[in-house]
Amino acid sequence: MSEFTVRAARASDIRGIHRMLEPYVQRRILLGKDIVVLYEAVQQFQVAEDEHGRLIGCGALHVMWDDLGEIRTLIVSDEWLHRGVGRAIVEGLEQSARTLGLKRLFCLTFEVDFFTRRGFAPIGEHVVDPDVYSQLVRSPDEGIAEFLDLAHVKPNTLGNTRMLKTL
Repeated sequence: MSEFTVRAARASDIRGIHRMLEPYVQRRILLGKDIVVLYEAVQQFQVAEDEHGRLIGCGALHVMWDDLGEIRTLIVSDEWLHRGVGRAIVEGLEQSARTLGLKRLFCLTFEVDFFTRRGFAPIGEHVVDPDVYSQLVRSPDEGIAEFLDLAHVKPNTLGNTRMLKTL
């Protein structure tokens, strides 16, 4: 069986991440990101690579608040699905979240079963107190708008499930 490793992303990985992301954007599964935005967020990403150094998966941890982060842009190449790559990436992102002092992780996903097996559960609408909400609603970040379930992102999130895990 082929081996893979998970590591922190480097700037040189961003074009590969962008290539992995594009088919999911075209199918309206993930939100598109300009390549400059990916470069700006390189430190949020972990990547999986096969034994030949080819990117086979990625995921990012985006800090939303003092105790809250989001797992986003989780992608595994089709030929590597069901081989532990996604699990390994999520475990790495959870470790990063703990290191940062985060207590909760959010995700917006079609892959409910995968995230349920990782300890995530579907959430309702009010998962932060009103003071935090009033600060988060000011963010231009689409992921935070999705977390808050704001009306302007609903067309992009149809069919997705909002999930949360306590670390």
